[in-house]
Amino acid sequence: MNRQRTASPRPGRRVLRATGALLATAVVGATLVAAPTSAAPLDPSPATADVTLTAPAVVENACATPRPGKARCLAKGRVDRVTRQAGLAASAATDRLVGARGTGALATAATRPPGYGADQLRKAYGLPATGSTATVAVLIAGDVPHAEADLAVYRATYKLPPCRSSTGCFRKVNQQGRAAPLPAGDPGWALEGSMDVQMVSAACPTCRILLVTADDPSLENLAAATETARRLGASVASHSYGADESGFALTVKRPYRSDRMISVVSSGDWGFTTASFPAALPDVIAVGGTSLRRSTSARGWSERVWEFAGSGCSAWFPKPAGQKDTHCAMRTVSDISAVADPQTGVAVYDTWENPFGPDWVVLGGTSTSAPLVAGMVGAARAGRTVRTSALYGRTAFVNDVVGGTNGFCGGDYLCRGVKGYDAPSGIGTPRGLRVFTG
Repeated sequence: MNRQRTASPRPGRRVLRATGALLATAVVGATLVAAPTSAAPLDPSPATADVTLTAPAVVENACATPRPGKARCLAKGRVDRVTRQAGLAASAATDRLVGARGTGALATAATRPPGYGADQLRKAYGLPATGSTATVAVLIAGDVPHAEADLAVYRATYKLPPCRSSTGCFRKVNQQGRAAPLPAGDPGWALEGSMDVQMVSAACPTCRILLVTADDPSLENLAAATETARRLGASVASHSYGADESGFALTVKRPYRSDRMISVVSSGDWGFTTASFPAALPDVIAVGGTSLRRSTSARGWSERVWEFAGSGCSAWFPKPAGQKDTHCAMRTVSDISAVADPQTGVAVYDTWENPFGPDWVVLGGTSTSAPLVAGMVGAARAGRTVRTSALYGRTAFVNDVVGGTNGFCGGDYLCRGVKGYDAPSGIGTPRGLRVFTG
């Protein structure tokens, strides 16, 4: 794809100009029309414009492999040609509407971006359109420069109520809890931050959002930012990052273990392997990943274990009280799960140095499932009451995930979606909010 940056039509805006085959894509209503390709096509249904998997799409990581002692964000994006085409078309349509009439015009537009939107995610997991006004913190390394503006576009697109800093709904602070100075931004982590606040919004449209920007992705600074989130009153914290579990993690575990705030953590995107930190901590809710597709079942959706959902046995941390599986002597990751497969990914809007090209992109990774679940905990107003161990007694309120595998473990539950508990999907995916409230 050839692209160039041009003068911005409004402050902070980046415009992509495409040449060649990308200009063949157009959006008519909500129908996505693309030039023929062997890559995974988009469902042309005018009602949904879902991403469907008929052939594997190209997927890339948003963040680079970290150095020891640092975490990596876990966002993954579809970068195949058809997804890019659809994203460019939706981005151009969004530009025209916002430029002419403001974000309010998006709520009545027929055009839908590629990927699952907030309305579809709420239907898939049986979530209410309104919930509590609890504060959900999102922990990110570096600034997310356009977080509030991009969130406004996402929320207007899916008819969610506005969430602005001027009303106290949205707040962005640095690692010390101050509005300035903010750390420098990284394109991958910034994209992760955009997805996280948008997924929290999808699951809890009425929650307040606190975006805490750590100085860098070191485990020490992310832990310090987590302590800041607790100090500023968040009852739920979303952590879409991971690092290799090691003895070093013992020195930075304390902020994740609070009676006043539950941490919801991505299980990792490396399949069945050693447990990821901080997901291995017994006091956090470790969130695995699924592939989510429409089905003819009564639920209307089906899920299987995502092939890269993180799972494993901790070498350092004990099991939470309710975890009774027998093939890990220590903590088993995960506890619960939600959609994470970028092949069946979610729509995300990001206009700051987006590493995947268009402003509307299709993302996945357990960095999708963690903020979704964090938003659900916030919607249930359960951040100060739910404990990881309690989830294991509430399996009547989940969708059991059966099928799929994330590695090789001799057919064991540690790497396969089986009836009841399994490590890649935990107890299953939420069916409404009662799994968090009992």
